[in-house]
Amino acid sequence: MEKVNSIEEYIEVNDHYAEELSILRSIIDSTELQETIKWNAPVYTLNGKNVVGLGAFKQHFGIWFFNGVFLKDQQKLLINAQENKTKALRQMRFKTKTDINEAAVLTYIKEAIENQRLGRELKPVRKSKEVLIPKELKDVLKSNTDLDSSFKSLTPGKQREYCEYIKDAKREATKQTRLEKITPMIIRGVGLHDKYKNC
Repeated sequence: MEKVNSIEEYIEVNDHYAEELSILRSIIDSTELQETIKWNAPVYTLNGKNVVGLGAFKQHFGIWFFNGVFLKDQQKLLINAQENKTKALRQMRFKTKTDINEAAVLTYIKEAIENQRLGRELKPVRKSKEVLIPKELKDVLKSNTDLDSSFKSLTPGKQREYCEYIKDAKREATKQTRLEKITPMIIRGVGLHDKYKNC
C-alpha cells in the first residue's frame, strides 16, 4: 500500500470500505483518543500509548485493540488473528456496514481506554541474560583455575554457547567428550562457533 499521511488518505486508499471506516472513525472520535498514523494505518492513542487501530483489507475491515487480551469480550466479538503468535492484540472484524453494532463497538473502546488508564498492558517477556552453568562444567571449572579464569573472560554470549553445548548432551559420556573438546577452546578464548562466524 502507498504511504498515507492522514486518516482521510487511508480511507481514500481503501475506498471499498470508505463509508464503513468513516463510521468506525466517528465512533472512536467520540472518545478522548488522539488520532494518528502509525505503520501506515490509523492508530488511536491515550497519553501516547496505542489503544486501538483501524484497518481495511480485501475481505474485511475492523478495529484492533492493542491490549485486547484484557477486554472482557462479553459479546464474543474479538478474535486473535494469529493464534500462538499474537499475545495482546485482538481484532473486531466486519464484512459489511450492517455488521457494525455501534453501541457495542463504543463499549469495547471505552473499556480499552479504561484498561489503558489502569496500566493494563502485556509487557514483552525478556529472555534472561543470566548464564546458567551446568554442573559438569562447574565441576571442571572449580578444579582448573586457568580454565575458570579463561571462561570468565569470555563474553556472556560465548559462555552461554558452551553451557548450552554441555547441557544439550543427553548421555554422561557425551558430556565428558564435549568437555574435553571445549577445554582447549575456552583456554584459547575462542567461542564454540567462532570458526563458522568468520566465514
